[in-house]
Amino acid sequence: MLGAIIGDIVGSVYERHNIKTKSFPLFRDDCSFTDDTVMTIATAEALWKGAEPKDFIKSYRKYGRAFPNIGYGRHFSQWIYSENPMPYNSYGNGAAMRVSPVARMLSLSNAEKYAGKSAEVTHNHPEGIKGAQATAAAVFLASWWRFERNIPNVDERKSEMKSYVEETYGYDLDRNIDEIRPTYTFEISCQETVPQAIIAFLESDGFEDAIRNAISLGGDSDTLAAITGSIAEAAYGIPPELQEKALSYLPKPLYDAVDAWYIKVASVYRTGLFTSDPYIDLLPTN
Repeated sequence: MLGAIIGDIVGSVYERHNIKTKSFPLFRDDCSFTDDTVMTIATAEALWKGAEPKDFIKSYRKYGRAFPNIGYGRHFSQWIYSENPMPYNSYGNGAAMRVSPVARMLSLSNAEKYAGKSAEVTHNHPEGIKGAQATAAAVFLASWWRFERNIPNVDERKSEMKSYVEETYGYDLDRNIDEIRPTYTFEISCQETVPQAIIAFLESDGFEDAIRNAISLGGDSDTLAAITGSIAEAAYGIPPELQEKALSYLPKPLYDAVDAWYIKVASVYRTGLFTSDPYIDLLPTN
């Protein structure tokens, strides 16, 4: 979760002012959290409330109303206040930027299943659902190969992740950052955001480098970096100083929600290190 939040905060000042370089101040005074952060936290709450469509609907509307006017798309803004909230066939990248908490499932199939549930309440276009599931799969696999299979070689983990995402979801991950950057422009679709975000991770050598790769592409910078950051957190962990800096941008209700999440999943907590049992079943037992 916090990896997505960091990507969102860092990218917030570059969304409308793209910077096509990796050399930039990571945190600026005018950085802020946006809808990417709020909806990621809302996804986490929906998971521990039951993880059914009604829970995602309730949580997204609750948080959307509590934190309005922070970058929601027009259709989503209308959906938040609708008397009868129905999905609107969106394939926007909002389905992918908010999904990272779902990856804390016991199995890859469960991560993909609940990613689909989280997406379909709004983004029920096949590309919207696919974008959410591919992102959740990448986050899950980065963690699983790191901790469960104890594969210390990051390049090996990346190769296996790349193959799985390409074969399962049909994304082309063979392009590189230098090829994409010159012509990449503002894009809100999953199909033109998720592959680029995964590539930004695949070419990175650490958490901060992954965020810088994503921002350097341009486009929808905060969302692109949120997706990349969620994968990079799972693969590398997050340096404590970046965690603390990001948390300083959050108001107390959001800070407390993040704090509670990491306690709930018994995983990354301030230090970026997992406990010996990083995967727990997030679904209620009663």
